[in-house]
Amino acid sequence: MKKKLLISGVIALVAICGILFYVLSCYQNTSTERLQDKYDSNIEQMHSTVDKDQDGTDDQVDILEGALNYIASKPKYKSRYYQSGYPDDQYGVCTDVVANALKSAGYDVMELIQEDIQRSPGDYDIDEPDIRIDFRRVSNLKIFFSHTAISLTTDISDVEEWQGGDIVIFKNHIGIVSDRRNENGVSYVIHHNDPYQTAYEQNILETRDDIVGHYRIE
Repeated sequence: MKKKLLISGVIALVAICGILFYVLSCYQNTSTERLQDKYDSNIEQMHSTVDKDQDGTDDQVDILEGALNYIASKPKYKSRYYQSGYPDDQYGVCTDVVANALKSAGYDVMELIQEDIQRSPGDYDIDEPDIRIDFRRVSNLKIFFSHTAISLTTDISDVEEWQGGDIVIFKNHIGIVSDRRNENGVSYVIHHNDPYQTAYEQNILETRDDIVGHYRIE
């Protein structure tokens, strides 16, 4: 009898853990409250000479504001395939922060990356291009930005070279550089990494050793 009760208890515990994991995977209460700028020396936000969508806001600021507007919708983290390409159900992944930020500035990465794949198919490890998903893969975005954007330093101690609206790429992750900084002048990052984040804007650059790219839209 005790053995049966023990087995029943284990099964119940596993079931509860499974339910909790499912809930945590589907829903997150991630804060959109912005981090405080803690750097004493005032580094001015750079501005681009280009205004792609001609909305009166230059590209650099447009991309930054686009990232902030996207995370303000509090997307939940989940990887799915969409016939429309861009997620339309309040779910998303790290690449969606970047794609939506650029789209708000007038750059449709879904279309642009397909054009780049057609121009340089040998640079991409893609057997069958798929416009609906290719722009949502970090590896593809790394190649795309290396072809089309300005490549910048990956040395985070060179703080003035990191500007709000830049793109930072890690080995398996991507985000938009914030215009706010920690006490060392190192930029925060606007990103969406997993369902367990406490906020979309975080002080992570000094904790990462896998930065593989830092880019700025020309």
